[in-house]
Amino acid sequence: MSDLQAPLRPKRKKGLVDFLVQFRWIFVIFFVLPFSTLYYFLIYLGDVRSEMKSYKQRQKEHDENVLKVVKRLKQRNPKKDGLVCTARKPWIAVGMRNVDYKRARHYEVDLSAFRNILEIDKQRMIARVEPLVNMGQITRVTVPMNLSLAVVAELDDLTVGGLINGYGIEGSSHIYGLFSDTVVAYEIVLADGRVVRATKDNEYSDLFYAIPWSQGTLGFLVAAEIKLIPVKEYMRLTYTPVVGNLQDLAQGYMDSFAPRDGDQDNPEKVPDFVEGMVYSPTEGVFMTGRYASKEEAKKKGNKINNVGWWFKPWFYQHAQTALKKGEFVEYIPTREYYHRHTRCLYWEGKLILPFGDQWWFRFLLGWLMPPKVSLLKATQGESIRNYYHEMHVIQDMLVPLYKVGDALEWVHHEMEIYPIWLCPHRLFKLPLKTMVYPEPGFEQHHRQGDTPYAQMFTDVGVYYAPGPVLRGEVFDGAEAVRKMEQWLIKNHSFQPQYAVSELNEKDFWRMFDADLYEHVRKKYGAVGTFMSVYYKSKKGRKTEKEVQEAEQAHLETAYAEAD
Repeated sequence: MSDLQAPLRPKRKKGLVDFLVQFRWIFVIFFVLPFSTLYYFLIYLGDVRSEMKSYKQRQKEHDENVLKVVKRLKQRNPKKDGLVCTARKPWIAVGMRNVDYKRARHYEVDLSAFRNILEIDKQRMIARVEPLVNMGQITRVTVPMNLSLAVVAELDDLTVGGLINGYGIEGSSHIYGLFSDTVVAYEIVLADGRVVRATKDNEYSDLFYAIPWSQGTLGFLVAAEIKLIPVKEYMRLTYTPVVGNLQDLAQGYMDSFAPRDGDQDNPEKVPDFVEGMVYSPTEGVFMTGRYASKEEAKKKGNKINNVGWWFKPWFYQHAQTALKKGEFVEYIPTREYYHRHTRCLYWEGKLILPFGDQWWFRFLLGWLMPPKVSLLKATQGESIRNYYHEMHVIQDMLVPLYKVGDALEWVHHEMEIYPIWLCPHRLFKLPLKTMVYPEPGFEQHHRQGDTPYAQMFTDVGVYYAPGPVLRGEVFDGAEAVRKMEQWLIKNHSFQPQYAVSELNEKDFWRMFDADLYEHVRKKYGAVGTFMSVYYKSKKGRKTEKEVQEAEQAHLETAYAEAD
């Protein structure tokens, strides 16, 4: 794609919902922010209370809670009760996808007690945690030990369960892969009440490989053992500006972490962390980080930036200053670096609070940020929710690294959204073909970033109001997402399922591979107990009849016809 001229669009007639969205900041300031702060504080107290317990006590409570789940599952009458799902309220989920499957009759199982860190094993370098442990909680415990999960998603509220059953990435994923690639064992409660531990080399290895991206439709995840790595106190971060067309920006991004000589496993050539932000069709800033000791960070002449302080400029705006002052280096405390996008929710905070980035707001009320996403969702109402689906985009496009330039051009032409987030990740060749998988034969092409055992992909994060919407022009959000999904299918790329999807069932299984998933669903009795991943991800309301018919179809055929 070389023509970047965006199509001309007519002006859109505004209505009441536009007014409600424009001035929603009033409600956010006086209601959502105070209640979010109170909510965060209460959660923090619960986490502290949990940390005061011994690992033995936490394990005892865990075992008791697992028995409650098993008992609840066994009490279900398949002929009278609906399909099984968690008792979590739909608005609590961090993702923007409507949890419409819970509007059909369903059988709830309460997992709200599974929010403890069960063990930090320094010998095995493993953290054993329950699924509702979030990233803020785990880094608060591990970073003071100079340890960390190999992949730490940026936002504090993201949970282990969501990152495993759904999708999780971070700036270290070009080394370690997606969040689920760092898991060494799952503890799962199956449909029949059995509790099993699945690893890549035990009798449940097929279940182990099928769990990621399954959206909790194979069983209940009640614990996970996740890889730990040693870390240092600071991140030495280099900000490098790049100017040119979108293909130039894509090449500059690739060169920041992927040696052209193919030496991708050389730590001297490959940074610990990588992140890119494209601010316009001609400007981008790419950041590379390496862990650094406090002794190095505090040497004379080095700059330390505590980006986590409430009054500090929002991180994406701070990084943008490299376009004016050129490349620069600074040291950021490791935990603050991990959660650098939390305060402003990447750049979504600018839409929620248009003046939230101003110095006076940051000094006076910045300590209240961020608003809790679940409270924003719970208070938006049906009309505002539908408005956001049509006039706002929150999508991730997982594309092969060599196609990043094409993806950027497509986003510019169809959506005109900036900034765009770029984060690389490995997609490993595995013994079994999972729902997401590398391009067949990728290793024969020796492309930049690839190795014989993994193809390099990139998350192209598209989060904001499209250009036409900001200009008051007509924009069909559902149609834009449909076009994006077809582009992804055509280019062997993937759409994380937390996002709003327009895929029909046939196209869903053209994008994802069904073989292992459907085999495991049948083998472990998930069919008829848990909803299929497509129907759980599908946009729109779901009636009990629709869900039952879909499940019956899965009993009769392995999966939808795929090209």
